[in-house]
Amino acid sequence: MLSRLARRLAAPAVLVLVAGTTTVLAQAPASAAVACQVTYASNDWSSGSSGGFTAAITIENRGDPLTNWTLTFDFPTTTQRYQQGWSATWSQSGTRVTAQNMPWNGNLATGASTSIGFNGTWSGSNPAPTSFAINGTTCGDSGPVNTPPTVSLTSPTAGQSFTAPATVPIAATAADADGTVAKVDFYQGSTLLGTDTSAPYTYNWQNVAAGNYSITARATDDDGDTTVSSPVGITVTSSNTPALLVSPLSLAVPESGDASFSVRLSAQPSGNVSVTTARVSGDTDLTVGTGATRTFSTSNWNTAQTVTLNAADDADDTSGSAVFRVSASGYAPVDVNATEVDDDGSGGDNEYIQRFTELYNDLHDPANGYFSPEGVPYHSVETFMVEAPDHGHETTSEAYSYYLWLEAVYGQVTGDWSKFNNAWASMERYIIPATADQPTNSFYDPSKPATYAAEHPSVSDYPSQIEQGVSVGTDPIANELQSAYGTRDIYGMHWLLDVDNTYGFGRCGDGTTKPAYINTYQRGAEESVFETIPQPSCDTFEHGGPNGFLDLFIKDSSYAKQWKYTNAPDADARAVQVAYWALTWAKAQGKESQISATVAKAAKMGDYLRYSMYDKYFKQPGCTSPSCPAGTGKNAASYLMSWYYAWGGATDANAGWAWRIGSSHNHSGYQNPFAAWALSNVTELRPRSSTGANDWSTSLTRQLQFYTWLQSAEGAIAGGATNSWEGDYGTPPSNLPKFHGMTYDWQPVYHDPPSNQWFGFQAWTMERVAELYNVTGNADAKRLLDKWVAWALDNTTVGTDGSYEIPSTLRWTGAPAGNFNATTGMPPANPNLHVEVVNHTQDVGVAGSYAKVLMYYAARANHAEARDTAKALLDAVWENRDDKGVSVEETKADYQRVNDPVYVPPGWTGTMPNGDPINSNSTFMSIRSFYEDDPDWPEVQAYLNGTGPVPTFNYHRFWAQVDVAVALAEYGRLFP
Repeated sequence: MLSRLARRLAAPAVLVLVAGTTTVLAQAPASAAVACQVTYASNDWSSGSSGGFTAAITIENRGDPLTNWTLTFDFPTTTQRYQQGWSATWSQSGTRVTAQNMPWNGNLATGASTSIGFNGTWSGSNPAPTSFAINGTTCGDSGPVNTPPTVSLTSPTAGQSFTAPATVPIAATAADADGTVAKVDFYQGSTLLGTDTSAPYTYNWQNVAAGNYSITARATDDDGDTTVSSPVGITVTSSNTPALLVSPLSLAVPESGDASFSVRLSAQPSGNVSVTTARVSGDTDLTVGTGATRTFSTSNWNTAQTVTLNAADDADDTSGSAVFRVSASGYAPVDVNATEVDDDGSGGDNEYIQRFTELYNDLHDPANGYFSPEGVPYHSVETFMVEAPDHGHETTSEAYSYYLWLEAVYGQVTGDWSKFNNAWASMERYIIPATADQPTNSFYDPSKPATYAAEHPSVSDYPSQIEQGVSVGTDPIANELQSAYGTRDIYGMHWLLDVDNTYGFGRCGDGTTKPAYINTYQRGAEESVFETIPQPSCDTFEHGGPNGFLDLFIKDSSYAKQWKYTNAPDADARAVQVAYWALTWAKAQGKESQISATVAKAAKMGDYLRYSMYDKYFKQPGCTSPSCPAGTGKNAASYLMSWYYAWGGATDANAGWAWRIGSSHNHSGYQNPFAAWALSNVTELRPRSSTGANDWSTSLTRQLQFYTWLQSAEGAIAGGATNSWEGDYGTPPSNLPKFHGMTYDWQPVYHDPPSNQWFGFQAWTMERVAELYNVTGNADAKRLLDKWVAWALDNTTVGTDGSYEIPSTLRWTGAPAGNFNATTGMPPANPNLHVEVVNHTQDVGVAGSYAKVLMYYAARANHAEARDTAKALLDAVWENRDDKGVSVEETKADYQRVNDPVYVPPGWTGTMPNGDPINSNSTFMSIRSFYEDDPDWPEVQAYLNGTGPVPTFNYHRFWAQVDVAVALAEYGRLFP
C-alpha cells in the first residue's frame, strides 16, 4: 500500500438541505393501497445569484407492493430546472417534475425503498419541494414519522458482582410502538457480545475474566432506527473457587458426523471429580457421543479431556441446534451451544461439508488463538511473522474479507446468518474508520483532491518533495457519493491494524486503544517489509520525531497533525464478492431479509471502491511526464482496480483541509470481475450513487480485456500496467506496449520481491474469473480459463500420501502483442509473452484458492480433470491436519533480513512508543525490540548467529485456513 501523504488548501464545506420526511395514508384504488415516504436532499453550488445542484431522492413504499411507480413533485419557483437524472426516466413541464421507474427498480415491496436523483440549475434561490406523490397519491405533511424503539436491560442489575470465570446472563426488554423490533445487540463497552432477533432478548456471556464492565443493549426496529439502553456497570472478581474450563462454547456438528469440545478444571481438587455432559434443550438429532462422563483426579485435573457430540443423519434439509450442559458437584455448570450442519440438503453423507465444519470449529476455538479478545481475526496465530504485515498479530483488510467468507459459508450450511452479520459489524467497528477517525472530510474539495509528490525508485530518495506546481485532476465522484449517503466520510477498510497495540501507538497517540490503525509501506516500489518504519495512521506527533513520522516520507515547509488511511481494493472487492454469495444462499433458504442490511452496506462499499479506478492524482491515462493533462470528469479512470486508494486530512478542524488519491499502478492480481458484475447486475448490490452501477459495468469489460491483454502464450496472467512510470510520471521505454494508454509492467507496484512472481496472485484472481464464469457463463471468462486451467494443471502434481506440488515462483519474459485501446472486443493472443515455473510449493492457502478455480470452472464446463484435481488437492491438504488447522513446514531463510538497515535520513532522530531509537543506525529489529521476547526468536537468533539451521515454522494464517475451509464446503456444494 504505497500511499503518499499530501497536504492541501482549505475547501468550503458543502451545504446539504434536507426536506421534511413525512408519510400519509391516502385514499387509493381498491387494487392497491398506496402509502409512501419521500426524502429529498439537495447539494447546491452557486455563482452569484444562480447555480446548480444535485438532488438525491429516496422513495420508500409504505403501502401494498408496487410493480411500477411514478413520482411527481413541483419546484417552488419557475427558475428551478431539471437537467439530467439517473435511476428513473425524468421529464419536466412547467414546475412539475416527473420520474418513472426503470425496469430494474419498479418492483417495491412493502417497506422497500429505492434511490434516484438528478442534476439541476436554479436562479435566485433553490428551495426544496414541499409535496411529493407516488402514482397520484400524496406523500405529504400529515402522516406519522417513525418512532424509534424502546429498550432497557433487565439483567444484570447495576452494581451486580460475579466471580471469574463468570457467566453473566444478559436480558433486555424492547418494543416498537409503530412497528417491530428487528434485533437487540448486546455490548460490553464498544464490543459486540451477541445478537438476539426475537423476544425474550437474551445472551449468556461466558468465561468472563475479572474486571469492571459496562453492559448496554441496542435495539433496532424495522425502519432501521436504533435506541441504546442505559448502561449497567458490573464487577467480575477473581476467586480461588474452582471452575469448569470448557472450550469452545459454540460448536458446529456436521450431520452424520461429530465435533468435540474440551473440559478441564481450574484448580487441583482434593479428590476425584466426575464431570457429566447432557443435552438440556434443543434438537434431539444432536447427542453426546463419547465423554458423557469424564473423571478428573488430583493428578490430571489440568489435562483437557474431550467430549464428542454427534449429529444424526436425518431426512430433512434444515439445521437444528441444542444446548449441552457440563456440570459437576460443587462447580457452576457451563453450557455449550451446538449447531447441526446439514451436509448437502438431501440427507446424504458429505465428507467435505464435515471437513469444513471441523476446520470452522478449529478457527473459532479460543484455545487456537485465531481471534483477539475483541473478536478481530489475527493475520496469523503465530506472532513472529514477517511477510506483508510485519507482525502476526496485526491484521489486514484481507483477513476481514476472509472472515466474512467463512461466516457466509457457515450461513449456507447451517441457515444461521447472525454470524455473517456479526462479522460485518466487527469489520465496521474496527477496520472501517468511523467519523471520529476521519474528522475533517467536510473540508475536502473535489476540484483540488491532493498536492503532488513523486514516488521514487529508492528508499533513500525519501522524503519526497511536495510540488504545488504539478497539475492535479478533479474528483468526479465525491459529490455524488455525498448525495447518495449524506456524508463526506469514506466507507472503506484501512488495510492494516495493530490488533494488540503491540507497537503502542494506540488511537491518535493515546498509547492504549486497541486495535490501532497503523501503516508501514510508504517509500516507493523498492521498499521491502524489512525496510519499513511503522507509523500511526493518526499522527499527532506523540511518537517519532518533532514532526511525528511525516517528515520521513514527505518534505514540506511545515507539518500539521493529521490522519490518513489506505484502502486495499482487492479486500473490499472480496467483501462484495462474498456478499453476493451470502445473498444467493440466504435467498435459497428464504432468509434474505436477515442479511439485507449487511448486503446494502456491501453495495455502499462497492460505491466507494470506485476510487481505485482513478489515477493517483486524477491524471488522464497515457501520462509520460508530470505535466501531462489533468483529468476532468471521468477521463482519469482506468476502470481497473488499482493497488490502493487513500484519503486523509488535518486532525484540527481549524486547519481546514482533507485529501484523496487513487493509484496509478494496476496489478492483474487485484482485479475482481465477479464483484464488478455483481455491483452492476444484482439489484440488491447496485450502488446508490448516480453512476456507480454504470462504472462497474464498464469495469467488468475493461478487466476482462486487461486479463486477455496480459495472458501469456502458456496461459498464466502477467503483471499489469502503470500510468506513472517509476512513480513520477516518467517516460517509459518506447518498446513497451500500452493498455488504454498505460504502460505494460511485468512487476507493477513493488519490486522487493517482484510482484506477480507469486503464484498466489494467479490463484486469487482467476478464482474470481471462475466464479464469474460459473454464475453467468461469460464467454470471455471461459476463454481465459480454458487456457489458464490447462497451464496450471500441467504444472501440478498430487500424490496419494498428502504430498502435492503447485506452482510457486514465476519468471516472465516478453510482453503483450501490442497496444490496445478499444472499448469493446478483446485483445489478440500474445505469442511472445511467456511464463516459466521456477519452483513449486505446498502452500495450503494457495492450494485452497487454486482448488476453487478448478471446481468453479469444472462445474460449469463439465471438466472432469479440473474437478478431480481439485478433489485430490483438497484431500492432500487435509492430510496435513494438525491441532490448529492445516499447515506445512515452511523454511524461512528470508529471516536473515531482520538485521537489514532501515534507511533514516541523516540527522533524523526519533523514538518508537516503547523507546526504541530511530536513527541512521536503525535496523528492522532495532525498532522492533519486542521481537526479542517472542517465543520463536531463539530459533531465528541461532540462525543469524550461525549456530543453528535455517528456521522452519508451521504457520496458521487466517486467510489460508479460510481459503481451505471455503474450498471444502464449496466442493461439497458443487459436487454433492
